[in-house]
Amino acid sequence: MISNQILQNTIDGLKEITRIDLCVLDMEGQALASTEKQPEDCASDVAAFIASPADSQVVHGYQFFKVFDENQLEYILLAKGSSDDVYMVGKLAAFQLSSLLTAYKERFDKDNFIKNLLLDNLLLVDIYNRAKKLHIATEVRRVVFIIESNRDRVNAALETVRAYLGPKSKDFVTAVDEKNVIVVKELAPGEGYEEMYKVAKDMKDAVEQEGEDIRVALGTIVGEIKEVSSSYKEARMALDVGKIFFDDRAINAYSDLGIGRLIYQLPIPLCKMFIREIFDGRSPDDFDEETLTTINKFFENSLNVSETSRQLYIHRNTLVYRLDKLQKSTGLDLRVFEDAITFKIALMVVKYMKYMETLDY
Repeated sequence: MISNQILQNTIDGLKEITRIDLCVLDMEGQALASTEKQPEDCASDVAAFIASPADSQVVHGYQFFKVFDENQLEYILLAKGSSDDVYMVGKLAAFQLSSLLTAYKERFDKDNFIKNLLLDNLLLVDIYNRAKKLHIATEVRRVVFIIESNRDRVNAALETVRAYLGPKSKDFVTAVDEKNVIVVKELAPGEGYEEMYKVAKDMKDAVEQEGEDIRVALGTIVGEIKEVSSSYKEARMALDVGKIFFDDRAINAYSDLGIGRLIYQLPIPLCKMFIREIFDGRSPDDFDEETLTTINKFFENSLNVSETSRQLYIHRNTLVYRLDKLQKSTGLDLRVFEDAITFKIALMVVKYMKYMETLDY
């Protein structure tokens, strides 16, 4: 169904061109949009007109017209006046509203198809049959973006993204929950991940308001419509993994998640067993802030003792002392690559476990 605002904009534009007042009524005779004050109670006139076989007639100085969506009567249109000119304007306006209904119905059908495609609710044969009926290309390169907004602004974000992509875009913008906007974007020849990062940034900037924490995630680029759901699942994982391991990044791509996406798929009991084995019952939370800062800075500098001590403003021997102390308590020497990798993975596993705990209701 077309929104009342769209109906109002349509008849306002027609009046500006023709200087003839128009009114759109529902089946009960209530005004949905009007360029003047609604005519006096005309519910009985509308009921009689609906019951009649005529598609148009003059009643009390107004031309009445029926507006159909295929064979279903949707609206009653009133044009003020009884002249032939008013009749012609009313016929044109009714045709315009009927065309709008067709366009919005097609958009709804496409939106419904894309939602079911993303959620894997379609059989393979149905995907290609419905795509053909809706004139959606099946063998073009696409990628799925997820834009995380808050519940109060998801509808506004949806319209903002649609406006950014433009009305003639071959991209699809929809929502499958109350928090995230989904974009299925078609790539032009020659476009790749670099261009998609720019698109992600532009969409983020368009949606973002002061004080909002907008995150954008994207899946991998796929070449067939049946693979769109895979790109969507990857984008969802990128959104979650980004929150866990890459807090400083507002945009995350599935292809850049590294070991984080492997840890994300580990069962929690296995994670707990791994942490017990590495830290002998202790948790990284037991380390003081100084130790954790030293560890993180050491990793940032690729296990370089000299550069780490310089950035921490401490003597090299002080850093060596801290690393020796850590080795005694954990059995892991961060100066040894294999031990450093084990320790780094353990810290990431702990982060993952903490995140999963926040999802337990």
